[in-house]
Amino acid sequence: MIFHRHLRRNAIKLEGQRSATLDLARGRLVLISGFFVLVYVLFALRAFDLTIIQYKPISSAEDLAQLEQGAGEVVAHVPRGDVVDRNGVLLATTLKTASLYVDPYLISDPQAAAKRLSAIFSDLKYGTALQKLQSAKRFVWLKRGILPDEQYKVLEIGEPGLGFRYEERRVYPQGSLLAHLLGYTTIDNAGQAGIERSFDGLLGAGGGGQDLALTIDTRLQHALRREIEATIDEFSAKAGFGVIMDVRTGEILAGVSLPDFDPHHAGKAPNNALFNRLSLGVYELGSVFKIFSTAALFETLNVPMSTTFDAREPIKVGRFAINDYHAEDRVLTVPEVFMYSSNIGSAMMGQAVGATALRDFYRDLGLLDRLDFEIREVTKPLVPNPWGEVSTLTASYGHGIATTPLQVVAAVSSIVNGGYLVKPKLVKSDIVPPREEVRVVSDKTAHRMRQLLRLTVTDGTARKADVPGYLVGGKTGTAEKSVAGKYDRKKLISSFVGVFPMDAPRYAVFIGVDEPKGTKASFGYATAGWTAAPAVQRTISSMVSILGLEPKHIVAEQDIAAPLKHYIAVKGAH
Repeated sequence: MIFHRHLRRNAIKLEGQRSATLDLARGRLVLISGFFVLVYVLFALRAFDLTIIQYKPISSAEDLAQLEQGAGEVVAHVPRGDVVDRNGVLLATTLKTASLYVDPYLISDPQAAAKRLSAIFSDLKYGTALQKLQSAKRFVWLKRGILPDEQYKVLEIGEPGLGFRYEERRVYPQGSLLAHLLGYTTIDNAGQAGIERSFDGLLGAGGGGQDLALTIDTRLQHALRREIEATIDEFSAKAGFGVIMDVRTGEILAGVSLPDFDPHHAGKAPNNALFNRLSLGVYELGSVFKIFSTAALFETLNVPMSTTFDAREPIKVGRFAINDYHAEDRVLTVPEVFMYSSNIGSAMMGQAVGATALRDFYRDLGLLDRLDFEIREVTKPLVPNPWGEVSTLTASYGHGIATTPLQVVAAVSSIVNGGYLVKPKLVKSDIVPPREEVRVVSDKTAHRMRQLLRLTVTDGTARKADVPGYLVGGKTGTAEKSVAGKYDRKKLISSFVGVFPMDAPRYAVFIGVDEPKGTKASFGYATAGWTAAPAVQRTISSMVSILGLEPKHIVAEQDIAAPLKHYIAVKGAH
């Protein structure tokens, strides 16, 4: 009995210990389960936040690159800014386009897919496509910036491994029209040339994707390009270039360099087409430089128009001789030297001015130093060094010194606008800064030069440049190209710079033709009077229609060149 009572007490005690142990275990299990539930809830909440609340699709190559490189959260993307002309015409913009990629792991039939892809994209070879479709990577670009119809054809292939990312592509609505000045970008929208390169920081995301307006007038750009292209074709020339500039402000209204290229496919363009002849090309432009040597004569020596130069005999310089292309074989006055484009007379002018004074005058006009311009494709002129007596003679009529077309047009503008220095400008600003009154010639010299330029068109070598009612003035220039250190008579640079209206100059138009060849219509001549001057005449005719400029109906006696014509006529009578 006692034994059974003792056994019962021990059983009760043992049962109580077991119950306490079970309660402790149960409590620990509940605690651990609660911890795991809490962790699970936290993960679920974070997943909901990332996938629903903070969800942002990957829509560009930049986003994808950030993720692939572990850059973390995708930042807001700023599209590249637009570029427009002075009238708001769109020159460059950014559009979203599809880009094709492949996940090789999901491609079921690489060979069949490669064949169909190479048939869709002419520049994607079968072997290249097949290699990418069998890559060990999970993401491989196949084609960036594809067209909508190309995207549709890819979808018809039906391969689950082919996918699309939407990226931004730089688009140039005017095509090649402004290729050299506007420039182009890489496929990732990094500026590579022209305005796109120089203002990459402003146009790009770093600068907030700001828009930019140029001084260009697209209408004038079309007109200038058309006439240069027609001249190249007519005279079977190697290349051509041209500029239209506002002589008062230096604003470039049009700028052409041919051949040019499609900025959408700049990588496929030959070097000859990529070369910007306006600011990178340096040329000996021949008699156009007589504008500067004649202005230097007036400005430094203040000689009268009646000053004479004996052009009857060539000037001997060592084993070389300076001759006239349009020889008059007589004593010439300053107006006659200019209108007949006498090399002999111009060389004598340079000699009278002196080596130091002529060189300094050219430098003041900006002809001897690298051009300060808004694009980086600029080169330094080729200047005689040392500049001696021979250099002075030849530089007076544009030989032995090579500079860019932009610098020449700016220098001419600085003389005819009243004598105030202007610099080429390509970027338009709504803020008009105070004008820098840097005078390079006196008003008297400027007036004399306007008379001479008009005389050259009415009675000199540039008669084919005249546009009735618009008082066009200008100067022809025909120079032999230097090949392997020697001048080649068969290879010419023919150019003409025209200014109008000469009584109150507003516009300068320059056209140059590289290696033109004479035609039956030009009687075999390929000089500037037959090639560049008519092209400028046609350009000005288009300009006055585009800009709505009214002609001036004046009698001959009111022409700015009338006093010089009268003077030459009286001189000839005696």
